[in-house]
Amino acid sequence: MQHFDAIVIGAGQAGIPLAKKLAKAGKKVALVEKREIGGTCINDGCSPTKTMIYSARVAYVAKNAEHWGVKAEHIGVDYDKVLQRKDDVVVSFRNGAIKGLEKTKNLKVIMGDASFIDAKTLKVATEKNELQLKAELIFINTGCSPNIPKLKGIDETDYLTSTSLLELEEIPEHLIIIGGGYIALELGQMMNRFGAKVTILEQSATLMPHEDEDVCVAITEVFKRENIEIVTGAKVSAISGKKEKKVIADIEGEWQTFIGSHILMATGRKPQTESLNLKAAGVKTNDKGYVKVNTKLRTSAKNIYALGDVKGGPAFTHIAYNDHLVVYENLIHGKNKSIKNRLVPYCMFTDPQMGRVGLTEKEAKAKKLDYKVTTLPMKHVARAIETGETIGYMKAVVNTKSKQILGATIIGPEGGEVMSVLQMAMIGKVPYTAIRKMMFAHPLFTESLNNLFMALDEG
Repeated sequence: MQHFDAIVIGAGQAGIPLAKKLAKAGKKVALVEKREIGGTCINDGCSPTKTMIYSARVAYVAKNAEHWGVKAEHIGVDYDKVLQRKDDVVVSFRNGAIKGLEKTKNLKVIMGDASFIDAKTLKVATEKNELQLKAELIFINTGCSPNIPKLKGIDETDYLTSTSLLELEEIPEHLIIIGGGYIALELGQMMNRFGAKVTILEQSATLMPHEDEDVCVAITEVFKRENIEIVTGAKVSAISGKKEKKVIADIEGEWQTFIGSHILMATGRKPQTESLNLKAAGVKTNDKGYVKVNTKLRTSAKNIYALGDVKGGPAFTHIAYNDHLVVYENLIHGKNKSIKNRLVPYCMFTDPQMGRVGLTEKEAKAKKLDYKVTTLPMKHVARAIETGETIGYMKAVVNTKSKQILGATIIGPEGGEVMSVLQMAMIGKVPYTAIRKMMFAHPLFTESLNNLFMALDEG
């Protein structure tokens, strides 16, 4: 039996910084990881996908160079180099994380599969043997993995996930994507720009059904302009095929068959909790397997906390990182931090980007708030006109009385960066009336926030 002050299960974007900070605070810490240091984000999530997405953007810009008055001939994609560049970035980030852990005193990294014996004891199956670890504090940061629906033919048919797609050594001839959320849209546009024909099947009436309708319409128009086939209201029931893949879907009462070379399952994520034996520790989960936590991230077992995707809610790296700050500040510095009502930004890395923070228009309406909406098309943004990228718009929801910004959506070049400016304003309680008169450097995209809020009223 090995004794520690704290054990962190999962070396992801909450687990790594939490383990390091606890160790630096004088705690004897064990960090247990069964796969790769860095979690999904570094190994097969944010880092590799955004690296490849940028390569795809370069290919798209090169192929459409005449739009900017530039002649470019013999444009092609060297997919082997695209994959190598992606791998180089992943290895660099992973090695950086490993070196940071190795330099941390009081911290022991154990590669193995952890499961609970009781609320304070774990068994860890490593390549060579089985260990037992004990600690007063245990933190779960095991993340999520692709959720695969129980479709007819699913066990007999080869399909791709967001993980395996990144390892595919050739560009698909025709990629059929089941699902129309953020992952599907990012990867679908990416593969289309590399040269694949892409069909996206979404069971809801629109892509990204949680977003405002005008957002869904704008993104759909972008994809159709790039000849990506979008089929909504598609309830997929079966897949089949070896070399030639078939997807059968019910579309408004009619059965249709889609034929392609590859199938990508982009049907959500599920928590990686099955092997943890949480019941032995008294840790409760919901009906989908996500760990239940309170606003301080404590589970039903008082000495066990859950951070990141495994606890449910929006699955973003920055949420996991913020989770570790909440837990660390409360435990080590006696703070009273909470995840309740925290402002969660996110960015979809399609082209154009979609940056989002705060309430959507339909959420404000559902809450029956006293609000107003302002929009500014990118075709009226000077910087967008100069760069020749006028697709999209800026949109904000504001409180009529307090003048505070309730939420914002930016669809356009570097939409996530522009959104972050409004996020800062929301955190700092800066009213929109101040932003509309604020001096921004010319001619940035953010300068047009003046015009966005001037449209609400004069003053």
